[in-house]
Amino acid sequence: MLTIGPYVRLLKNRRNCVSYLLQWVLASLALCILVASLNRPVSKNAEKGLDPFVKNYQNAINSHKSKTPGMPDMKIEAEYDPCWGRYIYIRDLPSKFNTDLLHNCQSLTRGADDNMCPYIDNMGLGPKVRDDFVDGVLSNGSWFRTNQFMLEVIFHNRLKMYECLTNDSSMSSAVFIPYYAGLDISQVLWNPNISVRDEAGYDLVRWVSSRPEWRRMWGRDHFFVAGRIAWDFRRQTDESSDWGSKMMFLPESRNMTMLSVESSVWNNDLAVPYPTYFHPSDVYDARQWQDRIRNQERPYLFAFAGAPRPELRFTIRGEIIQQCLDSGGKCKLLNCSSLTNNCDNPVNVMKVFQRSVFCLQPRGDSYTRRSTFDSIIAGCIPVFFHSGTAYAQYLWYLPRNYNKYSVYIPFQDAKKGDKIMIQERLLKIPSQRVVEMREEVIKMIPRIVYANRLDGRGDFEDAFDIAMKGVLERVERVRRVIREGGDPSVGFSEQNHFKFDFPLP
Repeated sequence: MLTIGPYVRLLKNRRNCVSYLLQWVLASLALCILVASLNRPVSKNAEKGLDPFVKNYQNAINSHKSKTPGMPDMKIEAEYDPCWGRYIYIRDLPSKFNTDLLHNCQSLTRGADDNMCPYIDNMGLGPKVRDDFVDGVLSNGSWFRTNQFMLEVIFHNRLKMYECLTNDSSMSSAVFIPYYAGLDISQVLWNPNISVRDEAGYDLVRWVSSRPEWRRMWGRDHFFVAGRIAWDFRRQTDESSDWGSKMMFLPESRNMTMLSVESSVWNNDLAVPYPTYFHPSDVYDARQWQDRIRNQERPYLFAFAGAPRPELRFTIRGEIIQQCLDSGGKCKLLNCSSLTNNCDNPVNVMKVFQRSVFCLQPRGDSYTRRSTFDSIIAGCIPVFFHSGTAYAQYLWYLPRNYNKYSVYIPFQDAKKGDKIMIQERLLKIPSQRVVEMREEVIKMIPRIVYANRLDGRGDFEDAFDIAMKGVLERVERVRRVIREGGDPSVGFSEQNHFKFDFPLP
């Protein structure tokens, strides 16, 4: 008789085995899900309840890895993309904000009766200085009759050739607004009607803030350049007698960064060098000039290029001129009054500065002077009388230790009858110390010039390159604040009442 008991037991064992296998698979799947959920990063935004702006921004930076420097995989991306973290997007503007101004250059003022048309040549560098006019003072064909108010045109043309441009704003680390702010305001700066002075600023911020890329950081990655001082855009009242426009006090402008030849006491104004007459095309041109001025004979102890400006009560120009005249031939004076136009010719300016050991740089209409950078180009050690003329301004460019490259004589000490006379102070500096200071000045030259680069690439870091690096680092700091859950508006455009309280002896 056939016994079925063993078969029944076998069938039961198989069923139990399948049941155990199924339970093991389900348990393993549950364990994997649990582990994955534990390893998932917790959003700081969710923990801190950040506002929609921050959440939208973080969604945006996660949607396109390559547009935000400082993400965890930055090093990996940088290996394949040399522009990682350096992309800049140029925002197209209506022509009335830039090219129309150049087409109507006759209406632009340069602070004198002549128009600005000749200075547009050579991408804003101005007419090239002819060899037969150099009188043995200049060299190597790198000299132009550059006007300081053309800085915004120079920057725009350099950015058109920038090696890390992008047509995709979502990839950009910063957004450039090619508004020729200084040229625009120069047409109406002396107009008593403040509505006329403010009109262009209102139009610009309305247009720019309506673009999609504005909402990514509400403009804190946007920047523009002005070839005038920042105070021309910071009228603090609506009195017609108050100077300038109030563009930089508009809500949208508070979120943007302005690069200008002189900053104010607000944190979103940053100073870049005045354009000089010297624009080397490569490092060879720069070094050739450095070698030349390093060996220059300097028969004058000090020099001053400027006009008396007796109407300005806060300057000591008149006293400086008098001390120069009384120096017994140790000082060289170049009269820059509007009647002479001596300082419009780069040969005149450089001839004086190249032959002088020290160059006096008192303040004029404002704290800063283009002459500071002309003297550096000539290897002439600058002498300052106010911290706001250079030390508190060009922080990206000048050594923090100002004693290495300059002399500081406090305003009150330079006056006749007070503690120190200028000539006496300069004569006390040891000759070896003078040599060291001049060498430091000469080393600074490549950093404070705007190179003449036709292809956008260069073999040395110039003033433009340093400015772009500074802007990108500034924007990245804001991004970092946002990622860490902070308020990006804190400190971005606040007034710094102690800016010009530079630590001086």
